[in-house]
Amino acid sequence: MTEFTHLFQPLRIRGCTLKNRIMSTGHDTTLPVDGTVNAALVAYQEARARGGVGLIVLQVSGVHETARYTNHVLMATDDASITGYRSVAEAVHLHGTVLFAQLFHPGREMAEADGGLLNVAYAPSSVPNERFHVMPRALKKPLIDEIVQGYGDAARRMQTAGIDGVEIVASHGYLPAQFLNPRVNLRDDAYGGDAEGRLRFLREVIADIRAKVADGFVVGVRVSGTEADEQGLTQDESLDSVARLGDSVDYVHVTVGTSASLGGAVHIVPPMAMKTAYVVPYAARIKRQSTVPVFVTGRINQPQDAEAVLASNHADVCGMTRALISDPEMPNKTMRGALEDIRACIACNQACIGHFHKGFPISCIQNPVSGRELRFGTLARAARRKKVMVVGGGPAGMKAAAVAAERGHHVTLFEAERRLGGQALLAQLLPGRAEFGGIVTNLQRELELAGVQVHRSARVDRAKILTEAPDAVLVATGAIPYRPEFPQEGALQIVDAWAVLRGEEMVGQSVVVIDWRADWIGIGMAEHLAQQGRTVRLAVGGIAAGESLPLYVRDQAAGSLHKLGIKVLTYMRLYGSDSDSVYLQHISSGEAVVIDKVDTLVLCTGHTPVDELSDVLEEMAIESHVIGDAAAPRTAEEAVYEGLKVAAEI
Repeated sequence: MTEFTHLFQPLRIRGCTLKNRIMSTGHDTTLPVDGTVNAALVAYQEARARGGVGLIVLQVSGVHETARYTNHVLMATDDASITGYRSVAEAVHLHGTVLFAQLFHPGREMAEADGGLLNVAYAPSSVPNERFHVMPRALKKPLIDEIVQGYGDAARRMQTAGIDGVEIVASHGYLPAQFLNPRVNLRDDAYGGDAEGRLRFLREVIADIRAKVADGFVVGVRVSGTEADEQGLTQDESLDSVARLGDSVDYVHVTVGTSASLGGAVHIVPPMAMKTAYVVPYAARIKRQSTVPVFVTGRINQPQDAEAVLASNHADVCGMTRALISDPEMPNKTMRGALEDIRACIACNQACIGHFHKGFPISCIQNPVSGRELRFGTLARAARRKKVMVVGGGPAGMKAAAVAAERGHHVTLFEAERRLGGQALLAQLLPGRAEFGGIVTNLQRELELAGVQVHRSARVDRAKILTEAPDAVLVATGAIPYRPEFPQEGALQIVDAWAVLRGEEMVGQSVVVIDWRADWIGIGMAEHLAQQGRTVRLAVGGIAAGESLPLYVRDQAAGSLHKLGIKVLTYMRLYGSDSDSVYLQHISSGEAVVIDKVDTLVLCTGHTPVDELSDVLEEMAIESHVIGDAAAPRTAEEAVYEGLKVAAEI
């Protein structure tokens, strides 16, 4: 029996009842391909409903043709869309979950072009967007009327499809928020001038929706408690707007941030460097004055955290979206008290929002089934039980072993080191990356639940393979740091990131970090050393520090580098070194760049695979598969995915 009495307390909102206070918030999955709901999106959302979530809010649906902010946004502008929305509503309702849809217009926040051509963006006034460098066209009254009617028409379609309610997206600097913001809305007509004028657009949207839907249909609004930007809505301005709306809406959903700036956008999907539940104080302030339920979203990834928020009466519902991407069964597991079985989100942002920013379907580095439910949602039992030997206990090996055992194989995992986890054990030592170690904890639990036999400090060679006599061997032996060849003169200390993190090397006061991959390793190493008081120069082999990272992780890290006074040099490749200098070459110009008075050169220059067994296994004619970094050094996402994929096929 669960002890989460607040989390599993039902909540009545207008014409529907949430069975618990856990919400999957609206988030773009990039699963739809033509602007309509498809089978992949239905399967994705049904998995979360089956897992026990009380409320699902669909990803944004455009309410007008001018709302196409990406090439794959859902559109609710035509009755032809109703069939798709009905399919997801029916799938979700089968499991007792309530379904709302987000109604959306980005205003000036246009993220993508249409076939390479930039769309015309519209806003209350011609005030430019900093992040996307968009100069919008000021809305005229006839187009405002069309957009307002578009909200109501979209809501009518949602109701016809069987969806329970809608959420007006007035958060993150999108069109309704642009009307509310006195620094963006410079109008002197009825839609501007003072607080009531700036609220007029949102009031008209609410009224048009109410006029076109039944009385029991829920109408909520999502707002940013603060836009966390100099030109954005302040906390007081947001609070005032919510107070003026009163009970004209059925609930208020509170988040933080704005799409309009790089710094403000970090809060849209805050990375692990941000504190858990940090948005709660903004929701609590609104909750103290609100006459309607208050929802809150922002780094609430554990049921214990959500229970504490609710028990303190800071909010009525908690958005736990990434927690549900990582483990759709989290609500059910919490209900039955199986907290140790929950695959906790580590807020890496790599395959959820990271995929969206690249235009790829959503997934999760820990749970690659997410977004791939149609392919991996139900794994068949193995036709023949095999004796499977997994060599290597990093993320690839652990995932492969767990999945193979779940399918009925007899699986034994061998790890050469004393601890499982591979490079994840090092990743968690970097500043702001401690949660990354959660991937190890989660995978270890999967091994336990699947009944995998684990041998630590156990190296595998030909003799061991002969002794074990496996039917199949999965090689997941990982990688080691790659040290490139370059001219060296003198006695400059040259070390790799692994040695520094393991405490094997003590570096000097003046440090140059060479960051070949432009990922989190170079950034993390630079921060780690700067926090110890060292002078650090970060030389990046790309256009920016963190170029290969998810955007919000990169932008948060860029702020941290700046605060620490770390000098970043971009377009750099390592050329050579002498006793106290590092020689670089500008990748584009080819010109030399020299850094003098250097004590230590730290190499973050990638990895080389460790694969000593594949040739042996080929000679022995044993079925084998090389996965993860042993195949080619990449990231934890590829490692875990390949572990799943191979184990699903053997």
